[in-house]
Amino acid sequence: MKTHNLLFLLILSISFLISCHQESRKPVELNYNFTEINKKIQEWIDNGYYSGAGLIVARDNSVILLKTFGNYTSDTVVYVASAGKWLAAATIAAVVDDGKLSWNDSVRKWLPEFTGIKGDATLRQLLSHTSGYPDYQPLQAHRDDYQTLAESIAQIVNLPADTIPGTAFHYGGLAMQVAGKMAELASGENWETLFQEKIAKPLGMKNTHFTPVHRREGHNPMLGGGARTVLNDYAFFLNMIINKGIFNGKRIISEAAILEMQADQVGNAKVADHEYVERVRAEMHHGIYGLGEWREELDSTGNAVLISSPGWAGAYPWIDKKTNTYGFFITHVNEAKAKKDGFSSFYNSPVLPIMVRDVYKQAALPDSVKTGFLDLGDARLYYEEAGHGDPIIFIHGHSFDHSEWDPQFPDFAKKFRTIRYDCRGYGRSSMPVEGKEFMHAEDLLKLMDKLGIEKAHLVGLSLGGFIATDFLALHQDRVLSVTAASGDILPVARPNEPWSKEGKAKRHEEIIMFKTNGPINQKWEWLESLMKNGGSQLNRIRRPVWDMIYKWDQWQPLHIEPRLLLANSVIEKLKNQEIAVPVMVLTGEFDAGYPNKLLECVPVAKQVIVPNAGHLSNLENPEAFTKLVKQFICRKTID
Repeated sequence: MKTHNLLFLLILSISFLISCHQESRKPVELNYNFTEINKKIQEWIDNGYYSGAGLIVARDNSVILLKTFGNYTSDTVVYVASAGKWLAAATIAAVVDDGKLSWNDSVRKWLPEFTGIKGDATLRQLLSHTSGYPDYQPLQAHRDDYQTLAESIAQIVNLPADTIPGTAFHYGGLAMQVAGKMAELASGENWETLFQEKIAKPLGMKNTHFTPVHRREGHNPMLGGGARTVLNDYAFFLNMIINKGIFNGKRIISEAAILEMQADQVGNAKVADHEYVERVRAEMHHGIYGLGEWREELDSTGNAVLISSPGWAGAYPWIDKKTNTYGFFITHVNEAKAKKDGFSSFYNSPVLPIMVRDVYKQAALPDSVKTGFLDLGDARLYYEEAGHGDPIIFIHGHSFDHSEWDPQFPDFAKKFRTIRYDCRGYGRSSMPVEGKEFMHAEDLLKLMDKLGIEKAHLVGLSLGGFIATDFLALHQDRVLSVTAASGDILPVARPNEPWSKEGKAKRHEEIIMFKTNGPINQKWEWLESLMKNGGSQLNRIRRPVWDMIYKWDQWQPLHIEPRLLLANSVIEKLKNQEIAVPVMVLTGEFDAGYPNKLLECVPVAKQVIVPNAGHLSNLENPEAFTKLVKQFICRKTID
């Protein structure tokens, strides 16, 4: 970390500590490891999507990460697009606090030239995208490059309304211009002066402005997309928000205003399918927006616990009340490179709070859990180990990582030496190298050798089941038992030779098409395919499944993948030897219609059904899954 970053980290931490009226508690002494987050951001930069970036994360009012990447420093000024919506809403909230405006004021009260239903819209609706105004200027209309809000209003007033106020949620920016003009009229000051007086100066945001720029750049004074700031400035703003309107012992805006901004402002307005929150959190709830901010996650009572204001170019500020954390990722996308690779800056940045939660989760692991990396020579595999007794190794599915086994890991560690790991190409383990052949089963063998495990029970799900089957065929002498859940023999042929020239050319075409269609779209499609069939608890696991897929690097569909599995060639290997170790084919009730070749190849194998579960049986019905595996490896009768 550069010297000026260290200095800023010290200054910022001191600033937070002297906030005598802020609610805080002494942070637990934990060893936070941000390696995976740093790696993710660095990959984005190495791919050319950003020239640089900055990230700050604070927990319990203490900065725990401050890092810049590429050509960025802590002082790099960036236009943050819609991340400015949060700043704008807070500025208007300060005017409401002064009693000069009301959230329920109609537009016509301040701008009588707005007639009909456009005049009926309220300040609250303007800032929650439910006003019925057009999202953006039509193509044939004047560009959004106004130099004053008066100019902006003159271009908006004659645009026809899209819907009746309060009936539909349409994310955009034009309505916020009208809200800003109402604030100007109520306060008697222009927007930039108002923002500086109410928010920027009290928070020490010296490098943050809504100041107009050259017309052809089309930024300001757009309240919904024209702010420019630096990393530390926005961090001060988030510190004020998470502390209910207080910064350095001084109240900036009222707690009532904070609550109003974070409350559900969508109400009964219609929300289209696949809106932002559903896309990044894989769950649909209706109250997705407050005032100038997204309500990404809600608690059981409907209160927002993860709030944000992402910008289209990648900037992403957030507050996570579950962990008392706030963070800000500042960057600006290289549009040409991102478009070429189908990279979405808007939809990729929101993975960061999920990865930060993972950092906390790992830091909080008990001392009884051993973690680390095993050097295989050409790769490193991340693993976790706990407990004593006969070894049992859990192998995750495609697009997942070791956390798939969260329901089973602590339970089995009570009686077994329990290991879970990230396969090569997934999670924290090394990525494969194009053209360099290896097998997952051989990686598993090396892992066992490194850990001094002579024999182990193997439990694999989906891809993990294929790996366990391969290992059985190749190294039966190292196996105590095999449980292949929702995956046993990959039903494709495996060529005896490496990729042919023609095969590589075809694969390159597939990769180009994959990028054209957008890698993030493939993640959504993959999630839906996994969620097609299941029991009564299927929707309960939707979010944890998505979080694993969301973090997945997608190395496999974006590269010419080495031959990793025996696939159909494993059939002959199994039939040509007498399999003597116990083998269980564990199938979810709603996955039971698929053919199972392992039962044909291994006479001792038995199939057992996990009730009320589909493909992801260990997550859908963890109690039944765990019970059946324990009964099997302990040689007990299974009903």
